[in-house]
Amino acid sequence: MINQEIEQIEHYYNIIREYLVTYSFQLLAAIFIFLLGLWLSRKLSKATENLMLKHNIDPALTNFIGNVIKVLIIAMFVIISLGKVGISITPFVAAIGAASLGAGLALQGMLANYGAGLAIIATRPFVIGDTISIKGVNGQVKMIELGHTTLINEDKVEITIPNKHVVGEILHNSFANSLVKGEIGIAYDADYQGALTLINQVLADNVKVSQNPKPQVGIEEFADSAVILSYRYWVPTTSLIETKLEVNKAVFAAIKNAEIEIPFPQRVVKIIQ
Repeated sequence: MINQEIEQIEHYYNIIREYLVTYSFQLLAAIFIFLLGLWLSRKLSKATENLMLKHNIDPALTNFIGNVIKVLIIAMFVIISLGKVGISITPFVAAIGAASLGAGLALQGMLANYGAGLAIIATRPFVIGDTISIKGVNGQVKMIELGHTTLINEDKVEITIPNKHVVGEILHNSFANSLVKGEIGIAYDADYQGALTLINQVLADNVKVSQNPKPQVGIEEFADSAVILSYRYWVPTTSLIETKLEVNKAVFAAIKNAEIEIPFPQRVVKIIQ
């Protein structure tokens, strides 16, 4: 038994020694080629991303193309390295194909998200920084990944949406800004024209309020106790709540300082005997 084991060890040793003698230089060349591929893939990927960002191309598309270039270059150098040491890649390709079929059946939902992510990156219905509303959720686009899109709302809450729920749905895109609406009621006998002028001035003085498109100010409705004045304006989504509070405070102060009456709800009751 011991002699048989020794013979087996000697047999494997001779195989390894002959392989190293035959392919030693090829093995060193394969390692060098693989390391060269890793270095080259990083350099070319980074150079491509910098070039695309320099031309103001969407960061999500830039990141995707950079990763694709890196993977393709590494795959190419791996094939060259394997060929140097006499390893055929044909069996690997067949195994990868079979594994891909099984994985595709098991991961249909994930693959659907990835496919939708590719469609978003290719068609670009929105880009990072846009404010979108979809399926009852709204916020500013923070990141677009292959599997999901991340939004952040005015409360600084991050919302992650699987991309399969983005593609094919009705999408509202207000780009970098969001619409804010405010109202205030004044008495029927008050100077409504003066009140509208004051509100317009408040909106013009606030640097966060967009002037293109211009704010809209006017009479919203005739309520039971007051004339309701409405004002609509656009602000950056990242400062939506902050600006809304500032504008409402300034509008209220301007109306009060001008001694324009803001009436309480009231009813006229007539008693008939």
